Amino acid sequence: METRQIASQQIAFHRYNTVVVGAGAAGMNCAVHLYEFMKRKGLEAPQDRIAIVTRGLALGASRMSGSDKQTYYKLGASPNVPDCAKAFADTLTAAGCCHADLALAEGINSLREFYHLVQAGVAFPTDSLGTFIGYKTDHDPAERATSAGPKTSKFMSENLQRQAEQYGIQIFDSQEAAHLLTTGTGKSRRIAGIVTIDCATTATSNCVINVFLAANVVLAAGGPGELYKTSVYPRGQVGLHGLAFQAGLAAENLTESQFGLASVKFRWNVSGTYMQAIPRLFSTDADGKKEHDFLADFFPSMKTMATDIFLKGYQWPFDPQKIEGLKSSLIDVLVFNENQKGRRVFLDFRQNPIGTRSMQPFNIDELEPEAFEYLRDAGATQKTPIERLAHMNPPAVEIYQEHGIDLHKEPLEIAVCAQHNNGGFAVNKWWESSIPHTFVIGEMAGTHGVKRPGGSALNAGQVGGLRVAEYIVHVYGSDLAHLPKRNSEVEQQIQGLVEKLNRWRTSSGRTPQEVIEEIQSRMTASAAHIREEKDATESLRQAIALWRDIGDRGLAVKDAQSVRAAIQAEHLALASIAYLKAIVDLLGQDGGSRGSYLVLSPRGVPIHPDVLDKATGEPLAFVPENEDLRTKIQRVEYDKHTRDLFRCTMIEPRMVPVGRKPFEPAWREYREGDIYQS
Repeated sequence: METRQIASQQIAFHRYNTVVVGAGAAGMNCAVHLYEFMKRKGLEAPQDRIAIVTRGLALGASRMSGSDKQTYYKLGASPNVPDCAKAFADTLTAAGCCHADLALAEGINSLREFYHLVQAGVAFPTDSLGTFIGYKTDHDPAERATSAGPKTSKFMSENLQRQAEQYGIQIFDSQEAAHLLTTGTGKSRRIAGIVTIDCATTATSNCVINVFLAANVVLAAGGPGELYKTSVYPRGQVGLHGLAFQAGLAAENLTESQFGLASVKFRWNVSGTYMQAIPRLFSTDADGKKEHDFLADFFPSMKTMATDIFLKGYQWPFDPQKIEGLKSSLIDVLVFNENQKGRRVFLDFRQNPIGTRSMQPFNIDELEPEAFEYLRDAGATQKTPIERLAHMNPPAVEIYQEHGIDLHKEPLEIAVCAQHNNGGFAVNKWWESSIPHTFVIGEMAGTHGVKRPGGSALNAGQVGGLRVAEYIVHVYGSDLAHLPKRNSEVEQQIQGLVEKLNRWRTSSGRTPQEVIEEIQSRMTASAAHIREEKDATESLRQAIALWRDIGDRGLAVKDAQSVRAAIQAEHLALASIAYLKAIVDLLGQDGGSRGSYLVLSPRGVPIHPDVLDKATGEPLAFVPENEDLRTKIQRVEYDKHTRDLFRCTMIEPRMVPVGRKPFEPAWREYREGDIYQS
């Protein structure tokens, strides 16, 4: 480490071969594989060439997110249900807008990475012969899913961190990413490193600034959960999207976020056994009074209503294709409809569903066969939902008890929440971004297309980390960053950052919290699971106005501690423009309702005769998906010279290479390193 003074600010410079930004399951896995590949190449002390930089080891979706039994989706390992990587890839690409080479790579490397996690200590369950037990999850045609319980991704992150620490890889904690350093232009453009604010020192009068120079940068900082007000992302999950856009990275499929029912007091997905236990759903006024069993107003029978509640378990993500004909995603629409009236919605595991006077009382024996047979085979035919839930999945009850919520004694408030972004930054089959030497893995990488099976994101993050590490070591080597000590481009950017932070101390602009709240309210209203073209267009205009106001007046920063929030507010503001621009562009192409969002239009298909538009009193209607767009991928790039700051183009998805080579020539290409050039 060396220290230099720039703009009257002491700057600590660190130099590495690879800096991994983010400490979740994907980032930790990549660092572990980097060490292992470097060691195999005979490099002494590879740990000195790798650094992990993170806002907080205990933060992020990997550490703090889950569900009833958080799913890890892998290639099937059943002894009697056949599976193959091609079938796996076909599932991932089934809804379109997905690169087939990425999907196939995820299938081919799936078991390799799954067993790597097993060796690291993640306790996935087996039977007495060692078979890893599987089950079906959403959008899953085979028994590819498995789980280590509600905290699967937390266990993954912790075990991989333990392995990284055993290897001696240095972890820089409490670092707020403030800028991605770039050099060159056009095809010569590179990301040379990252500038961070040391948040452990913000109690002092001046921020401590670190610069991590790197020959290779791996971005693994997760999704931009803080874009949304109604969200099941962990609090503080901000991502790095605005910084990455400014650095020049191209993104894909930003429109394709996933939404679903989740609890709001403690942010947790209520998928799987939470809904398969068939709890009562009811709404209240804002004060928690005037209970109403609102679902019963829209279903013809208890049998249909209760079965739909059950089906929400493994049809959990909101899906516009599961609305018509009283399908399970109608429940999401009805929950949202209650919230729009200013009412609160709850799950009550103490009681079975309650119908209208004309409905028969709840009777588990009279469910549709799919629901009844599942519960019967699971031995979950007890009298109450809490008994059924505790029988099927005790940890699903315990996770709420750990956070002060006793499902035996109180109802659980829920809403339709933002949960995952299937889109992200564009990567090739080695997870390298549109800028060479910069790689993107985990939720920051746009690998998923329109729909994804539940748990496939965990597999994608692990496979991505493996592929990145292999490519870096075998193609780019293990040398430290070679940037000269004095580089005018880098020093100018650091000086510009320091001067901006100083200006914010005397700014007359809005506070960071005000900006973030404005962004979140706008995104939840216009860019969540319910969308309208006119509304999204106006929100885009407002988002651009906010960004320009930040540029003109800055942000009101009173002390060193609030610098962190200001940095986040600024890059979230730019990220929100990118997402809204993508949505407006796709709506303008008549994209329709797809993935996990509904596009409303009076010219569309009625959702339900009794779900009415508040403005017109007519049945609320939606536009079906334009399936012609499944063969295109929307690409989004930052361009400060354009009116909307971002350009959108449509590209063709990459296909799987045709044909397989015989063993001998394939072996030769492997020995000679040609596999990294194709």
